[in-house]
This record gives sequence, C-alpha cells and structure tokens, in this order.
Amino acid sequence: MTSIAVPEHPWLLPGELVVPAEPARARPRRTTRDWVVDSLAFLLGLLWVLLAFGDALSPAPEMAIPLPHDWMVGVDTVLGLLCCGLLWLRRRWPLGLAVATLPLSLFSMASAIPLLIIYFTVVVHRRTAVAVAITGVGLLTNFVFSWTRPDPAMPYWLTVTWGVVLTLAVLAWGMFVRARRQLIVSLRERAERAEAEQQLRIAQARHLERTRIAREMHDVLAHRISLLSLHAGALEFRPDAPAEEVAKAAGVIRGSAHAALQDLREVIGVLRAEDDGAGDAPEPPQPTLADLPALIAESRSAGVRVNVSDSVASPGEVPAALGRAAYRIVQEGLTNARKHAAGAAVTVDVAGGPGAGLTVAIGNRWPVGTPAGGTLPGAGTGLVGISERVTLAGGRLAYGRDDSGDFRLAAWLPWPA
Repeated sequence: MTSIAVPEHPWLLPGELVVPAEPARARPRRTTRDWVVDSLAFLLGLLWVLLAFGDALSPAPEMAIPLPHDWMVGVDTVLGLLCCGLLWLRRRWPLGLAVATLPLSLFSMASAIPLLIIYFTVVVHRRTAVAVAITGVGLLTNFVFSWTRPDPAMPYWLTVTWGVVLTLAVLAWGMFVRARRQLIVSLRERAERAEAEQQLRIAQARHLERTRIAREMHDVLAHRISLLSLHAGALEFRPDAPAEEVAKAAGVIRGSAHAALQDLREVIGVLRAEDDGAGDAPEPPQPTLADLPALIAESRSAGVRVNVSDSVASPGEVPAALGRAAYRIVQEGLTNARKHAAGAAVTVDVAGGPGAGLTVAIGNRWPVGTPAGGTLPGAGTGLVGISERVTLAGGRLAYGRDDSGDFRLAAWLPWPA
C-alpha cells in the first residue's frame, strides 16, 4: 500500500493542495490559510467601498467624477457591499460570479477591488483560455469605465493605460500562482507514482522469490518423498524380508522423513521471515556439482540401479550456479524415474568443460504397464521448473522418448571459458 506524506503544517496550504485529498467531497475544504486570505480579501474590499463612498460624497472627489445623482452613489455603495459579500463564495463559483458581476465594471467604482479579487480567483482556478477570455472582456469594459467615470487628475488614455497595466499584472500574478500549484500537484503525483511503482517492484520481487522457493521445495521434497515411497513399497512387497533388511529400510525411511521435515521447516521459515519483513536470514548451503555422488548414492541405497558417466573437465572450476542447476536436473531425472519407471535402470551422463558447456543427460527404459501400487502422485510441474531454470541459465532442454523408445532428459548449460 502506498503512503502519502502529510505536510507538517497543512493549515498553511490552500485547500487544493492539502493531502490526503478527500475524494468524497466535490470541492476541497477551506484550510486556516484560506479563511485568513478570504477574511483579508473581504476587509480589503470593504475598506475600498468605504473609501469610494466617502470620496463620492466629498466636495472635491479624487478617484473619479461623481455620479450625476446622489441616489446613484448609494446604489453604487450597495453594489460594492454586495460584491464584498460575494467574495466568500468566489472559491466555489469563480467563473459564474465573474460573469454575473462583469456589467458592474462598466460604471461601479465601489465594486472595483472586489471585482478585481474575483477576477484573480478566476485566473487561479480556471484554465488559461477561460482566464484570457475574461481578461479580454475586462479590457473592453475598462475603456467604457474610463469614459463614464473619468479620473479628474489624469487624461483619458492615461487612465485606460493604468487599467490595462493593472489587469495584466493581476493576470500574470494569477497565472504564476496557478502554475506553481500545478507544479506542486504534478510533483506529488510523480512521487506517489514512483512510490507505487516501488511497491510494485517489491511485490514482483517477493513473488519471484516465492516462486524460486516453491521450485526448490518441489525439487527437494519430491526427491525425499519418492525415496520414502520406494522403501515403503519394498516393505509392502516383501513383508517376509529378513529383519536386517527391514531395519535397514526403516532406517532409510526415518532418515528421509527427517530430512524432508528439515527441508520443509527451512522453506516455511524463509516464507515466514519474508512475511515478517525479516528476509535477511542466511539461506542454507545450496547443492553443487560436487554433491552429485551423494545424490547418486542416496538413490542407489533405495534400490535404484544408477549408471553414472562423469567426464567433466576441471570439475573444481564449475561455477556454483551452473553446478546447482546440474544437480537439480539430475535430481529431477532420478525422481521422475522412481515415480514413473520403478525398477528400471537409470543412466546419468555429465560431460563438458569451460567454453564447451556442460551437458547433463538422464535416461531410463520406458515403463511397460503400471507398477504395483500405482505411480506416485505429482504436481506435474517438475519439468516445467527445470525448463525455466535452464532457460534462465541460457541453456537448452529437451525431454521425451528418443529413437530407441527410452525416456531421456537432456540439458545443455553454458560454461564460460
């Protein structure tokens, strides 16, 4: 699961930038910073309305030519107060308020600052095309306002120029604020995406590791359990065997069962360690090509006739990964022979050297009929796992009946010079 970092002081951020976001809400909740900004905007607009009202009633107004009738001054002040009240709603309907109050920019002096704040909100919260359209209309109304309410101290074109400069300055400021917020949002999304990808990579690595452990468990336990079944079948087939042979077979069964339980305990321990987040425990020693004689002797002690041909040049120089792959291939071949061709002789050929590669081949006679007691159950994934192991090592694998009708499992593994 991804975790979103919460800022230390979220009340200092705008509502749009507070994390975690609230997907159930159509609009973000105001933060303390938003309430402070809205309060200051309202007070600024209210102060401007009072200044415009006092200037309009003064004998020598300085802001603009007074309206021809006194009642118009009162209407202008009321409109200014109304726009100040609309500032509390500007975050929810910025574009609607801007369009609705746009006619006031033709004549109302008291509404100038509240209208400018609403216009700034449109630039910040709406896309650039909408902001530019509102700006264009506002520039046109600026020409009309400068004509209907001219400044007593400045000529017409200078008043228009100041209006254009002020409008463009607010547009630039709003676009800067909007771009900065978009940058923050994009950086946050990139961080969340990177964290999600990291979690996905961790999950994939964990899945691959579990798959590797499952493959190792199959290779080891299938070998152990097939030995158990073979010895148990021998005792079942010859219940009148001498006591020494029965004791020997029972000892092999006990040893194989103990080894199988030990292997299973190690695999379960690794899985539990991964679940607990403590995956740094050292793995048990992995088999190499030097362990092949012990594997062959174990199968021979179970009564399997195994003929070995070992012509590996420089066996002490075999890489560990290459030797482990060869060991698992021979182990799977012997296990399949015990499962499906009980009593048949098995041939194991290992040959190769640096630069030429390592060839491993296991063959046995094709079984005729069904062995007594039936075949041993299996998951059917042993050869699939071996094929995957050989492919990852960059080698080739072939298995099936050869020209003589026998079953043959052969693999070639690269051995760098």
